[in-house]
Amino acid sequence: MTTEPPRPVASDDVRLALRAATLYHLEGVTQAEIAAKLGVSRPTAGRLIARARAQGLVRIEISVPDDLSATVHTELERELERIFGLTEALVVGSVPDGTPFGYQALGRAAVGVLARRLHERDTLGFTWGPETVAMAQALGPRSARCATVVQLDGSMTATDYQTGVDFTLGTCARLLQADSLRLHAPLYADAATVTALHKDSLMSRALDAGRDADVMIFGIGPVSTATTLFEGSFLDTAILDELRRLGAVGEVGGRFYTRDGADVESSLTARTVSVSLDAVRACPTTVLVSGGESKHEAILGGLNAGLATVVVTDVDTARWLVEQEEAAAR
Repeated sequence: MTTEPPRPVASDDVRLALRAATLYHLEGVTQAEIAAKLGVSRPTAGRLIARARAQGLVRIEISVPDDLSATVHTELERELERIFGLTEALVVGSVPDGTPFGYQALGRAAVGVLARRLHERDTLGFTWGPETVAMAQALGPRSARCATVVQLDGSMTATDYQTGVDFTLGTCARLLQADSLRLHAPLYADAATVTALHKDSLMSRALDAGRDADVMIFGIGPVSTATTLFEGSFLDTAILDELRRLGAVGEVGGRFYTRDGADVESSLTARTVSVSLDAVRACPTTVLVSGGESKHEAILGGLNAGLATVVVTDVDTARWLVEQEEAAAR
């Protein structure tokens, strides 16, 4: 005669953990209600739920419907956050085509970020460019609120080039119900003029407010003749050649960095009227909004430079960025 081995007996703690997890995950019962139902304290109910997960009693599966797979890229966003130490990555399906209208999807996504991360007493700083114009175009009257909007980089130029500063600053101030601070200065000037601007009471007010902004939002420019800095005659081919020799791949606010994220010291450094890259790094929330193949290297360098806590980009750029990490790891 054979006897069956004794079956394992679940302890009362395991039973309670399973019961609490079932109520919480399958029936949508709150922890307070679970505590009352099981006759335990609320903290104990929370610990029971956590124990069920820790012991492998709970398996959570998230499924993206087929009709949303082209617009939701959760795994890609998580990979970007992991690789670059980001607070948040937001990936959109629409890839910029290089036209002013090509950044609309990125602009809408950036507004969603601001709606969650910008607060009524905050100062919002922005650099001028097509990405921040697209953000301003996407703003609605109830998108968010803040106290002050400030321009982070000079924009005056001798040409008729339209930087979009007036539109971005005016629209953001009006729709965010904020005061505005315009930086009435060129992006580049001789070193003595830059020193004088920092001492000027009006200029220093804008520069100081920008440096201490609670949230910064900016696009990124490549080092090429296709960049807005070259098109607006802020740079010439001689300066571009110098920057390339120094390994520059991109810029924020007219300040350049390498693919690995190192600041580039060039003949422009002492002539630049904008917040420093160190000030960008020190800001609690920095939102990098950019995409498109022509900006891949610039975006990678900006992320390696630690200039962003949040990135808003397109799916092709996100995949390329992850591929660079995988290639470097091989």
